[in-house]
Amino acid sequence: MTQQTPHRSEALDSIDRRIVAELSRDGRLSVRTLAERVHISRTAAHNRVQQLQKRGVITGFGAQIDRKAIGLHISALVVVRIGDVSWEEIAAKLAKLPFVEKVQAVSGDIDIILTVSAPDHEQLSQAILRDIHDMPGVISTRSHLILAELEGRPPAQSLDIWRS
Repeated sequence: MTQQTPHRSEALDSIDRRIVAELSRDGRLSVRTLAERVHISRTAAHNRVQQLQKRGVITGFGAQIDRKAIGLHISALVVVRIGDVSWEEIAAKLAKLPFVEKVQAVSGDIDIILTVSAPDHEQLSQAILRDIHDMPGVISTRSHLILAELEGRPPAQSLDIWRS
């Protein structure tokens, strides 16, 4: 499924921004509760959520999972430099590897940053050294263990403070 970025003519108004912010805080909100929080009718809330989905602003609803609670006790950011290969092709392969949570293209002297989580050091090492580092097209990797992590304010939750 491809995501669509709203075009300037489809920019979010203040109500849409508040809807997105509320749903990013709690994707299980009922339409009734959402409407109350945003101060619009239930019908308007329902229609706006449907339109936000059609436009690709809302791409899905899901649970947030604690890595450690499911046995993924160690995480790392893996910086990857690639050779003369298609970013899309290698990114798709990296995204399918076990323990790879996120693949991001970045600017600068590196090409990709991966977030990798595993049950223990041994499995993390194997994922990085065997699966990622040895992948054809990968020139080098550099790993940084995540020692502590704090949640910030997700971008969607900042939408309700934007000025139109």
